[in-house]
Amino acid sequence: MNRREFIGWVGVGSLASSLPVVIAACSSETKSQSTTTPVRADGFQVVGTVADLDKNGQLLNDNTAGKVLAIKDPSNNTKVIAVNPTCTHKGCVVEWKQDQNAFVCPCHGSKFASDGKVTNGPADQPLATYITKVEGNEVLVKGS
Repeated sequence: MNRREFIGWVGVGSLASSLPVVIAACSSETKSQSTTTPVRADGFQVVGTVADLDKNGQLLNDNTAGKVLAIKDPSNNTKVIAVNPTCTHKGCVVEWKQDQNAFVCPCHGSKFASDGKVTNGPADQPLATYITKVEGNEVLVKGS
């Protein structure tokens, strides 16, 4: 076997040995960092704790209804607002910008009010919202 064939086989061997890692990384069974909790009989699902909401200013989670971004209501700090953070323009994930009192899309600059309504395009549809409540230290959401 000459040097060229040997190097070719080494390359094939390394590719083949890394294939299981690539397949596992791309598997639909791979869980995101956020874990989902079961849906309760009343339709609500826990998305985080009030302590985490106070600490981070928001909760970003995936649940059975989809992605959830929960924040404290800017007009009433005892209430929680939750939206699906998927921008209705091109599907980027919006971020809550407390200084702007708005959900802002980092991709194309769309802005949404805390209730999900569009305040600045290019998006022309509001963010989907969730019904929310706080029980004890848990923040719960339910699809609206």
